Amino acid sequence: MAGLAAEVPRRLAALHYADIRLQAVEARGAVAENGSPKAGFEEVTYALGIRVIAGRRLRAPGYYGAYLAEADLPKLTRLVRAGLRAAWDRALASAEQKAAVAERFGPLGRSLQPTELAPIPVVRDTVGPAFRLDPRSVDPEAAVRAVVGASRAAAGASPLLRFNLVAARTGLERQLFASSEGADIDQTFALTEGFVFVVAQSDESAQELYEAIGHQLGWEIIEAGVEDGPLAFPGLEDFAVALAREAAEVSTAPPAPTTEREVVVVTDPDFNALLCHEVVGHPTELDRALKMETAYAGRSWFFRSFEANELGRRVASPLVTCFSDPGLPGFGHYRYDDEGTPGRRVTLIENGIFRGFMNSRQTAAVIGAEPNGHYKASGAAYVPLIRMSNTAFAPGDRDPQTIIGEVDHGYYIVGKRIPSISESRENFRISARKVYEVRNGRLGRLYRNGGITADTKDFLLSIDAVGNDFRLFPIPNCGKGQPMQTKRMGNGGPTLRGRARLTGETR
Repeated sequence: MAGLAAEVPRRLAALHYADIRLQAVEARGAVAENGSPKAGFEEVTYALGIRVIAGRRLRAPGYYGAYLAEADLPKLTRLVRAGLRAAWDRALASAEQKAAVAERFGPLGRSLQPTELAPIPVVRDTVGPAFRLDPRSVDPEAAVRAVVGASRAAAGASPLLRFNLVAARTGLERQLFASSEGADIDQTFALTEGFVFVVAQSDESAQELYEAIGHQLGWEIIEAGVEDGPLAFPGLEDFAVALAREAAEVSTAPPAPTTEREVVVVTDPDFNALLCHEVVGHPTELDRALKMETAYAGRSWFFRSFEANELGRRVASPLVTCFSDPGLPGFGHYRYDDEGTPGRRVTLIENGIFRGFMNSRQTAAVIGAEPNGHYKASGAAYVPLIRMSNTAFAPGDRDPQTIIGEVDHGYYIVGKRIPSISESRENFRISARKVYEVRNGRLGRLYRNGGITADTKDFLLSIDAVGNDFRLFPIPNCGKGQPMQTKRMGNGGPTLRGRARLTGETR
């Protein structure tokens, strides 16, 4: 594949750059409902993605993507060459249209610039997977037994349980990347995840809860979980039982109140994973800030324009630092992104000051920044987008129990549930799995169907305590783009204390 990428500029006129991505995924898993097996699967998929930058007067990109089958592998070289030519045709057509529009509209047309890629090191590397139990060794019948056992255990966790679904998946994914610049990268990683959905019903209410566990490890995480570190979680059966009991407990709780004014809120690491994802992570993806994603996913409150933005300005309390780091373990980990850029930690907010964005080579060239390796697709057949890796609030030095203990009256917000975010993420309403009233430093009444709402900047500025209990959570289903891409990543943080309005049920 590296040879094909290197020869392209000699074969196709006015071609300035090309890269090729090949992906192979081998996976197996199972699904159970209410203690009975519902599905088991084994699958192998292949995909191809190509990007070409070409043009005579202006440069523009062209893309080609395809899913492949076993029968395509013997003719892979021919298919790649055909895909390169298709991407080249599209790039040339786009470049000519861009040049024609630029000429037609005079001074306005000068805003149409040639597509450039910021420079990166040319890397040749091989990255292998990590696991104790090879996903390829998992017996499909064993996968069925695991999810059935977990489903039965969840069903028996409470008489209030009315329905449960438990799923597990494990596999290996290999990604090959080659570019006309000489990059040649071979990355393979294991990926295993479990998913639990439960419904509990009491005389008070019905509650639906769902959550996932996952890591770039083998089947061992389904059997035993991860024992320590920021990604610690139990095995699938214990996880399913705990979520079932939580749903039953919450179903008997009264509805949360809605406050007219801001109150003191302490948010736990799980809730903050979703908060960070929505109000810091997405708006610091530079394609959103540059309006490339406006039609599909909105804009960014950090960057209204080159003249009006938050770069170098205070957007949060001095206690708040936020970063995206593909070097951390879990769903968001990788060595190189989908254009061969080494992934590196990006400080988004430093001690309350906004510092910058996750980017791609193209968007880095637009703003004159160094590429930081956050250009990822959910599969090789898709055009990559700028995506979070492991994006989280950094830990502080306070004990979370002390943070709660200092509250005379407020609320403790536990677990992530459903986000409702404004178009530019400048304000939010996010619901939690549980809300506890806090009085005189102690947890009191449990409420259901509660959450918080606030202006994003106001909430971040109000944070007056940051815990030392940093956690990282797997996010298995972050959607972005058109056509929609669903990507796995990590989000998290420690306990935070700030001010927001409490939201409850509306009648």
